[in-house]
Amino acid sequence: MTRDIGGIGGIGGIVTVNPASGDELGFHPYTTPEGIDRVLDTAATSTWGRSRTDERVAAISRLGAVLAERRETFAALITLEMGKPITQARAEIDKCVTACRYYADRLPEILRPETFDLDGDTAIVRIVPIGVVLAILPWNYPWWQVIRAMLPAIAAGDTVVLKHADSVTGNALAIEEAFQEAFGTGVLQTVVADAATASNLIGDRRIAAVTFTGSDRVGALVAARAGAEIKKCVLELGGSDPFIVLADADLPAAAAAAVRSRFLNSGQSCIAAKRILVHRDVRDAFAQALTPHVQALRVGDPTDETVDVGPLARHDLRDTLRDQRARALAAGAKVIAQATAPDPATGAWFPPSIVEVDGHDSALLTEETFGPLGALTTGADDDELVAIANSSRYGLSSSLWSTDSEHAASVSERIHAGSVFVNTISATDPRLPTGGIKASGYGRELGRWGVHELANLQALRIHPT
Repeated sequence: MTRDIGGIGGIGGIVTVNPASGDELGFHPYTTPEGIDRVLDTAATSTWGRSRTDERVAAISRLGAVLAERRETFAALITLEMGKPITQARAEIDKCVTACRYYADRLPEILRPETFDLDGDTAIVRIVPIGVVLAILPWNYPWWQVIRAMLPAIAAGDTVVLKHADSVTGNALAIEEAFQEAFGTGVLQTVVADAATASNLIGDRRIAAVTFTGSDRVGALVAARAGAEIKKCVLELGGSDPFIVLADADLPAAAAAAVRSRFLNSGQSCIAAKRILVHRDVRDAFAQALTPHVQALRVGDPTDETVDVGPLARHDLRDTLRDQRARALAAGAKVIAQATAPDPATGAWFPPSIVEVDGHDSALLTEETFGPLGALTTGADDDELVAIANSSRYGLSSSLWSTDSEHAASVSERIHAGSVFVNTISATDPRLPTGGIKASGYGRELGRWGVHELANLQALRIHPT
């Protein structure tokens, strides 16, 4: 959580707040205009883009080692600033380490130029850095968002200026320190800035491209500004991911997975199972299997090793969720499963809930719910379930459950989403591209595709003399 303040001693900045207690954590002054100019110059004049592949591999390996060595420190900072349960915060850092190891191992192959004959000429396609990337990133996975969006770009030879979410400014500064330790000065730098300053940075001549993760409303503004400057833009925006339970699904396994997917990270994930779509014939059995898992969730102090769900990252997020739930209940929805939560007066608490809706125009099905609130509805057959899944303006990821592989494959081909996961929950993986369609954005992160996304795929044709 944060409070934006006019200034301390005339210097504006951000006060970060612990979402579990409401206690103020610290003041972070905005980077001055002169400081931002130095950051941009340093990024633009860095020699990183001319580094050899083996030098990049060594630096990425060093970053993985730094993250592994300081795992507990970084995880505690995540929990402190955004309320993620500590065991999940450690898992976030571990995932970052895994990504570093993946790129350190595969980068020589990914960056290897492709050479082929072209009518007697030699043709080469090589990966060339495009320059400085502005990364405007969110708070829900403070370290993983940076690693997944920017490590591939850095692997391609780009440098990064990071404008992180206000509420995780302490994490943003720690991220900069970790990258400097591994890569040296100038490869990734953090600026502490307000939204207007971040928008203006897009137009700076030293910025070559911009990547943004966040709401589709703000993403549209970022895309418009980048488009006006004719700059490459990658958008990873909202999601209202369907979790589709077919009639032949393993219901106990699907129910346990639905709860895990919906409430991981206190429900604050773009690829969480937000719309649980169940074949009507198995609705009762599925709900019966689902309810005990929800009721067993432990909600409380995120530093407690046994807690499953912490507070939301900010009070306004909790209030939005309350409003969405109230509107759904007023329209006839009913709560079918709920866990208990601490007194909301002490922090940004919300009771993890699954609400069943009748009709497909409910706010819980048409809007993104970013927190521990899931919607369940039914469909009469595969066609109706797919139609409900595809009715969302979003298209980020999806999860599909069936014990018949041919049946699952047939249905999966009809789902409009950047990813489909069969008999497992949606999750990002360093080896796979991640990204969405429709209002969930465009462009891809991770894998070799993430390296190519923010690089110049330069064609070279050589005619023999």
